[in-house]
Amino acid sequence: MAAEKEFTATSFNAFLNEHKLMASRCAKCNAVYLPPRPLCTSCYSVDMTWAPLKGRGRLTAYTVIAVGPTFMVEEGYDREHHYCSGIVRMEEGPSINARILDVDVKRPDAIKIGTPLEVCFLSRGDGAGKKTFLAFRPAG
Repeated sequence: MAAEKEFTATSFNAFLNEHKLMASRCAKCNAVYLPPRPLCTSCYSVDMTWAPLKGRGRLTAYTVIAVGPTFMVEEGYDREHHYCSGIVRMEEGPSINARILDVDVKRPDAIKIGTPLEVCFLSRGDGAGKKTFLAFRPAG
């Protein structure tokens, strides 16, 4: 049950494995945090609850990456095969960094700030080694 999980990266990643985008919400002032945190930085309350997000937002910043970290190179990204990473402002308010799919990385100028996005989940591996990563793609 969501209410029983601690507000940690491990819990957040477990929700991603279930294809759920969850944030923490302050029960006192209603502030929403993504990734989740156990302490509200607005009112300093520790009375936090899990809050499911709709998975819709808008692109607020991005970069196209040609030289990525090892795990991205292992997925096939390199100087010839770029990928996009961006900041997405969720409808509920918080922002998060994630991979942006289905955009033209060969023409970064064609990627537009303000583009409506929807969540998608990238699963890698099987069984206990399965990991799910957060990503977004243009809505519709």
